[in-house]
Amino acid sequence: MEIDVPKYDRNIGLQLCWHPGFSIKVSSDNSEVTISANREGLLSMASHLLNLAQADVLPGTHIHLDEYNSLEDGSQSMIIEKV
Repeated sequence: MEIDVPKYDRNIGLQLCWHPGFSIKVSSDNSEVTISANREGLLSMASHLLNLAQADVLPGTHIHLDEYNSLEDGSQSMIIEKV
């Protein structure tokens, strides 16, 4: 299995790779958060996490996802941030 992780460029910022057909839903119940995804969604999330983990990516860099930006309808918003 290969996961595409674009090399980080400070002049461009993060470049997210989405696998065709991805589906990701985020829900929460009390103190638990559930991320539900198909194979393509999981591969996309893995790429995003590896993207943030690159050495040149500065702390505070983040990815904001919600139902209007890549997540399924009815999803809770989610922020993934490098610290």
